[in-house]
Amino acid sequence: MKEKLNSIRQSAMELIDKCTELKSLDEIRVNLLGKKGELTALLRGMGGLSANERPVMGALANSVRGDIEAAVDAKKKQLADAAAALKLRAERIDVTMPGKVRPLGKKHPLTQVLDEIKDIFIGMGFQVASGPEVEYDHYNFEMLNMPKDHPARDTQDTFYITENILLRTQTSPVQARVMESSPLPIKIIAPGRVYRSDEVDATHSPLFHQIEGLVVDKNIRMSDLKGTLSLFAKRLYGKDTVTRFRPHHFSFTEPSAEMDICCFSCGGKGCRLCKGEGWIEILGAGMVHPKVLRNCGIDPEQYSGFAFGMGLERIVMRRYNINDLRLLFENDQRFLNQF
Repeated sequence: MKEKLNSIRQSAMELIDKCTELKSLDEIRVNLLGKKGELTALLRGMGGLSANERPVMGALANSVRGDIEAAVDAKKKQLADAAAALKLRAERIDVTMPGKVRPLGKKHPLTQVLDEIKDIFIGMGFQVASGPEVEYDHYNFEMLNMPKDHPARDTQDTFYITENILLRTQTSPVQARVMESSPLPIKIIAPGRVYRSDEVDATHSPLFHQIEGLVVDKNIRMSDLKGTLSLFAKRLYGKDTVTRFRPHHFSFTEPSAEMDICCFSCGGKGCRLCKGEGWIEILGAGMVHPKVLRNCGIDPEQYSGFAFGMGLERIVMRRYNINDLRLLFENDQRFLNQF
C-alpha cells in the first residue's frame, strides 16, 4: 500500500504539472480524490492492514491527499493568473492611438429641400400647418368641392379604409380644417405625406409628399398669387428664374393655373430635362373656389384667397437631375452620400 500511495502521488504531480486548462485540472482532482477516485478506492482496503500498520498508512495517505490538494490549488492559481494576463493583453487599450472617425448622418435630400421651402415661405410670413394622414372623405373631397359623384375622384386612386375614412390623397384637407377652425386672415403652408394607389415605378409611388399653401384675407387677388409664387421660384432656383402661368382646372380653385419655370438646364431652348419644351411645370394653383370658402364657413363676398400645391419629390428630382423616384426611398448609401 505504501508503494501504491507513493505511486499515486508521483503520477498525480506529473498530471497536474502538465495540465493547461482549469476544466482538465478539476477532472484530475475528481479522478484522484473524489468518492470514486483512485486514492479513495485504495483507502477502502486499509481494513485488511494490521493494527500497527493502519496509523502509519493513514498518516501517509493524509500526506498524499494534502500534497495533491496543495498541488491542485497552486496549479489552479497559476492557470487563473495566466488566463487573466491573457485577457488583459487582449483587452488592452492604447490611449495614444487616434480614435476611429465615425461617419456622421445627414439630412435626406427630401428633408433638405423641404426645409429650404419652409424657410422661404416662413420668410414671407406663412405658418406651417399639419393634419391627419388618415382622413375623413368629408375633408379630403366634399369640403373641397368634390362631392361623391364628382369625376375628379376617379383620378385620385384612393386608399379607402371604410366608406368615409381614407388615407388622404392630398394635403388640401389641412387647408379645409384650418379654414373651418382658425380666425382670419390665414396664411399657411401644409407639407406632408399623401397616399394614392399607384404601382411603384420610376415616376410613381403609393406614398409621396406634397406641399400646399393657402392665403385667405380681404382683397386677395390673382396678382398676389402670381407674385408670391414667382418670388418663391426665384428664391428656390435663383434670382434669374423666369416663370409663366398656364390656364388649368382644379375643382377647388377658380380660376386655376399651372406654373412653369424656364428650364434651368437649357435656358428655354429645349433639352432632355425639359423634354424639349423649354419649360418645366412645378406646381398647380388658383384662387380658392367660392364654394370651398362657403363650405368652411367663410363669406366669399367678404373674403377671397389663393391656394397652391406642389409635389416635393418632383422638385427634388428636377433639382438634382434624378431620373428614378425609387432612389429617394430605397436608403441606398451610395445614392444618399451624394447629398
